[in-house]
Amino acid sequence: MENCYVTSVAETLEYFNTNENTGLSDQEVANRQGRYGKNEFAEQEKTSLIKEILHHLKDISTIILLLAALLSLVMALREGHGFLEPVVIVSIVILNLILAITQERGAEKALEALSSLNSPNCIVLREGIQKEMDTSELVPGDIILLHLGSIVPADARLLSGTNLQVDESALTGESEPSEKNANILLQGSVPLGDQLNMVFSSCHVTSGHGAAIVTATGMQTEMGKIAGYLNNSQKLKTPLQQRLERIAKSISMIAVIAAVLLLVIGLLQGESFWTMVMLAATLAVAAVPETLNLIVTLSLSQGVKNMVNRNALIRKLSAVETLGNTSVICSDKTGTLTQNRMTIEKLWIPGNEPFEAVDEFVKDQTELLTLFALASNTSVQEKEDGTLTIMGNPTEKAIMRLLYEKGLSTERISKQYRIVGEIPFSSERKMMTIVLEASSGEYLILTKGALDRLPLKPFDEETEKEVGRVHKLFAGEALRVLALGIRYVNEAPSMDKPKEIERDLALCGLIGLIDPARPEAAKAVERAKMAGIRTIMITGDHAATASAIARNIGILGENEKVLTGQQLKDMSDEALCRDIHHYSVYARVSPEDKIRIVEAWQENGEVVSMTGDGVNDTPALKAADVGISMGQSGTEVAKSASDMVLTDDNFATIIDAISEGRNVFSNIRKTIYFLLVCNISEIVIMLVAQLKGWGIPVTPIMLLLVNVLGDGIPGLCLSRETSDPRLMDREPIRRDEGFLGGGLFTVIIQQTIACSVVVLIGYYISTFRALPGMPGPSPAIGQTVAFLVLGWTSILHLFTVRSRKSIFKRAIMDNPPVLYSTFAMIGVFSLLVAFPPAGKIFGLTAIGSYHWLLAVVLSLIPTVVAEIGKFIDDQTNIREIREYRNRLIRHRINRDDSF
Repeated sequence: MENCYVTSVAETLEYFNTNENTGLSDQEVANRQGRYGKNEFAEQEKTSLIKEILHHLKDISTIILLLAALLSLVMALREGHGFLEPVVIVSIVILNLILAITQERGAEKALEALSSLNSPNCIVLREGIQKEMDTSELVPGDIILLHLGSIVPADARLLSGTNLQVDESALTGESEPSEKNANILLQGSVPLGDQLNMVFSSCHVTSGHGAAIVTATGMQTEMGKIAGYLNNSQKLKTPLQQRLERIAKSISMIAVIAAVLLLVIGLLQGESFWTMVMLAATLAVAAVPETLNLIVTLSLSQGVKNMVNRNALIRKLSAVETLGNTSVICSDKTGTLTQNRMTIEKLWIPGNEPFEAVDEFVKDQTELLTLFALASNTSVQEKEDGTLTIMGNPTEKAIMRLLYEKGLSTERISKQYRIVGEIPFSSERKMMTIVLEASSGEYLILTKGALDRLPLKPFDEETEKEVGRVHKLFAGEALRVLALGIRYVNEAPSMDKPKEIERDLALCGLIGLIDPARPEAAKAVERAKMAGIRTIMITGDHAATASAIARNIGILGENEKVLTGQQLKDMSDEALCRDIHHYSVYARVSPEDKIRIVEAWQENGEVVSMTGDGVNDTPALKAADVGISMGQSGTEVAKSASDMVLTDDNFATIIDAISEGRNVFSNIRKTIYFLLVCNISEIVIMLVAQLKGWGIPVTPIMLLLVNVLGDGIPGLCLSRETSDPRLMDREPIRRDEGFLGGGLFTVIIQQTIACSVVVLIGYYISTFRALPGMPGPSPAIGQTVAFLVLGWTSILHLFTVRSRKSIFKRAIMDNPPVLYSTFAMIGVFSLLVAFPPAGKIFGLTAIGSYHWLLAVVLSLIPTVVAEIGKFIDDQTNIREIREYRNRLIRHRINRDDSF
């Protein structure tokens, strides 16, 4: 039965055919279990290890490497030697496979954590007898009994309740417990947080007791629907995965075209089939950047380490880079942008102007605060270090906290009064009363609650206007308003007559409370804007409260709008995607609403980060590109579904993490630049040499040495690079933008040509031209010189890619491993050629002094070419950044709604 909150108790009992006094019979329970199933969540099917391996083997780069290994093995079997090549290639494939599976094998524990929220046992009325039984045995129509401390075992319609309050924060996002009322009847579509005659699975009873009839179990409960979203939501591939796939496909296409071209040319030139097979294997090895995955993984891992120092724990490696590309942050309000601590902002005494809680209090102001404290039910414990532990509801904790901040204490004020009786708070009355006996012998009646519910003496016209003005003022600032009434009597009143006690009260004053914004939130939101990132607030709180906070910290501009959950339900997906940019605050939303908001931004090409702490945030955390949960206030469910956990629950930490993510993206981009130039140069070298009929400049094993040692080991040091501090002054990289944007493609072409030309020159001279006083030219010497030039240019290319600045302006020792690894690999390559017994294993031979000099000179030329290009680019980059910052400044002045 849907929308049970609109039906009366009698109608609900009739629909489920249940007797309120006896519950269901065991036979009826068995029948209903056959129809509805057990009160459990469906488990998500897990991917087997075999399927994961097969999935990763479909990668085009892996297929090319495996084909190259197979061809190398066939050649080795034919010729009886050369088995090292296929062994090395297969080893690289296995290493990349292990890395990929290890990254994705982080077990998702969201559903297990969600299931653990359910109480294992509950009290049920069956055949007129109260029974304690396993929660999974419940069926729709069961009568359940709730008491203080209970975890609600299933969604249910209240039959009765006494002072019943339920903490639904994990489901609705509201920090205040929900006050339940079995007798209320609602109409139309009502958000979960306002369904006051319903209780929901996995929520905690914080006060009172009651009875309810189960209306939904298992996957049909509100928690079950969230579990369904977790099962069904297919997370989009991260921008990093998409970009790496595009790079792999591009390189593979180049390799295939080059291989076909070489095959045709070779056969036309009369080459043997097996010679062409050897060349195809060489091209495959040259095309695939074998160490790319390893370097990317290390870059992400380094980012994880850096983020830990910034109070951000990364659960999934890919989230590091994705964070750097974030263009929209959908943030929860409570605890992330606010302090999650109700605080008194303003107070008012009739006949005076409102005053701030931070002001120095005079006598009558202190008296007002004291009376509010006397009318509160809290327990205060002061530790040895002076810190306070206050137990009570958030509103009364705020009153007591301010009391102690003003130098007072419960011990001091209670010495003058003795509690005689209390009329507790109830959702129907919206107020509570405490009767005190003063030391003077008279009795004091204090009633605290909503202004419109207090039985106050009639106001004169002037006072009524003043009270209305102040109340409107407080409400306009999204403050929660509490009023306090007082009456003095000479004799102790009878507690059996509440209406006699709560009458003819004089208004003492009003207080306005709010969960204030974090002090650093406004600065963090402004910093996000400077980085081109839009901050959106999504909350289960009311629109007035949410918009006031959002406006205060700079999220809600003059021309930006607030959208409620009800308005969102009436809006089509097409309309939401079209108008999504106009809304900065979403209030009173449900879990499915949050998913729609996230997906609408993604449909507009944005990279979305979503923050949350409750179970209600979990589906959106999974749907977002980066899900961010709260480490201190977050539920285990939210943490399990997230990609990053904030250990300090601070919005500013997200901006720090994005900065680190941009640095990681920059380092991965450098890696792509570094490896593409090296690998495409190898393809060009092989193609040009074959077209010219020069033979094979470098053998497959030489290419493997260059790719693994020359590119791989120095390339690993790129993961430790610290990028340009101006990264947070630039717009985010869009989802559909590749690694080669921003002029990088042109630079890669430039450097590829430079590196290819110098290797071909070295190979041609050493193979076909005699140098004075040197051994005669030969293919063996040509391959050795080509190997040296190719290896050295690859290694020196690392200094070029480190920064857009000139290598003479960038400090070398800010990343010492770069220096150590480059010198080490230059030494290794030199030693292989200089020490014939070692070089012979890889097909290298001894060369003369002029050959060494030729290799050194040619290896330096690509660096000189890059330095000229950097000088030209640097002038352009400075101009672009100035223009971007000027656009942001103009935006903050004009505040148009097209941000």
